[in-house]
Amino acid sequence: MTPIQAFADLETIGDAGKVPEMAAYHKVDRRYLGVTVPQIESLTNTWRAECSLDERLNLADWLWQTNVHEGRVAAAKLLTQARIRPDDGAWDLIKSWVPQFDAWAIADHVCIAGQKRLVSDPARLDEVEIWTTHELMWARRAALVMTLPWAKMNFPKEDDVAIRERVLDWAASYVGDKDWFMQKVVAWWIRDLSKHDAARAQGFLNEHGPYMKTWSRKEAAKYLEQPQSA
Repeated sequence: MTPIQAFADLETIGDAGKVPEMAAYHKVDRRYLGVTVPQIESLTNTWRAECSLDERLNLADWLWQTNVHEGRVAAAKLLTQARIRPDDGAWDLIKSWVPQFDAWAIADHVCIAGQKRLVSDPARLDEVEIWTTHELMWARRAALVMTLPWAKMNFPKEDDVAIRERVLDWAASYVGDKDWFMQKVVAWWIRDLSKHDAARAQGFLNEHGPYMKTWSRKEAAKYLEQPQSA
């Protein structure tokens, strides 16, 4: 599977009628093909089966560099796999893409791929921590999106609890950021945490909630709120 062939596959299934809607929705000036995420996943599953790891990395890199929306989503999907051995090349690609984020959808697809690599090697959190003070909002946001697996653990081990606390410190440093996406990602992390450790989520909100936007605080507490009595 060559990069040219892969991109031709994307173009072939594109729906030109969807392009204006996609461009309006994602609000970023780049080329759109009108391909849905399930269609992209179907293609990337096929490509993964046909490629060696090195070929897959090269294909992902090439597709990202097209700056086409579906190309970048496909690049992320090629690396979204729990088991990649060795995975340093995949992690290096993901890291290189973070400073280029400019839209939530592409960023989230890459972050899901990044989650797999962080769970595989939590020592990489030292690199992620650098993003928490990055000038690019999308990079700061990525630090929380990529670490969501630690918010969702029902039975975290001691090391996992330490990681959770580390990320909560990052989230606390974000509460004063009034950017909508930053408020949203803090609420997202705490809301997911509340499903698995309600007491810790409530503790975070008791301490930091007063500094969050009202809507963000309410979203974070969505599963902590008790139903009102009649």
